[in-house]
Amino acid sequence: MTDTPQAPQQDAMLKRLARIEGQVRGLQAMIRRGEDCEAIAQQFAAARKALDRAYQELLACLLEEAVLDPQQDSRATLARVRSIFTKYT
Repeated sequence: MTDTPQAPQQDAMLKRLARIEGQVRGLQAMIRRGEDCEAIAQQFAAARKALDRAYQELLACLLEEAVLDPQQDSRATLARVRSIFTKYT
């Protein structure tokens, strides 16, 4: 990965996803061990919340790119933002 302005954001997202991956592996292990359903549900909720937060970060990045695009006028920018919300939320 080159050292671009987005590199820190990409690194942060990759770290976040690695933590989520660890949570999912932990869930698999809990299920294999036959742990209590409520404990598993609690971990599921934590993993879902973490994934939702990562997705929100990605959407924020996508919106920033749309808003800060110097080649688009305000109407095109608003159309792009509307498209992002309609498609991804």
